Amino acid sequence: MPKTLEVRWHGRGGQGAKTGSAVLAEVLFEAGKHVQSFPEYGAERQGAPMKAFNRVSDAPIRKRCGVQNPDVVAVIDPTLLESVRPTDGCTEKTVYLVNTPACPAEIKAQLGLPDAVKVITIDATKITLEEFGQNRPNAPMLGTFAHIFDEVPIEAFVEHFSHKMAKLPEKILAANVRAIRRGYEEVQIG
Repeated sequence: MPKTLEVRWHGRGGQGAKTGSAVLAEVLFEAGKHVQSFPEYGAERQGAPMKAFNRVSDAPIRKRCGVQNPDVVAVIDPTLLESVRPTDGCTEKTVYLVNTPACPAEIKAQLGLPDAVKVITIDATKITLEEFGQNRPNAPMLGTFAHIFDEVPIEAFVEHFSHKMAKLPEKILAANVRAIRRGYEEVQIG
């Protein structure tokens, strides 16, 4: 039976976790995978903590519940590292993708993770402030996922986004494409 990879996103309303999860699923679907993408909200307001989930498999996915034991945890807002317990249900094989200027060793220490755990950090906030002038970190975070799904090249993420968002003004579309590429290129892996 093929393994289903499960992803749990942690973000705040308005930061793009739901959209990031949906675009990730679309890219992987186009690459021939079976996918799921769905959000989970608490208080439905901008800035409130929320979660989004993905499941990815080479076979049809029958499971229909929230992700309890993620293989990958994506934290879009680093202030949530202390408040939402992103390590709940995780194992030493869980990979963490964290939007932060901190290095992976600092995040491991902050979360009490063993050295063997893989942590990927990216300063997605800095990238989006430089590219858009506002904090919308989901585009660079998408770029980091090309390190997890390494059989799907970063170009697949860029091409999908460019096609899906073709109606955006050229300047905004180009900034998003640069942000996705930078999310792939500027990671720290530890």
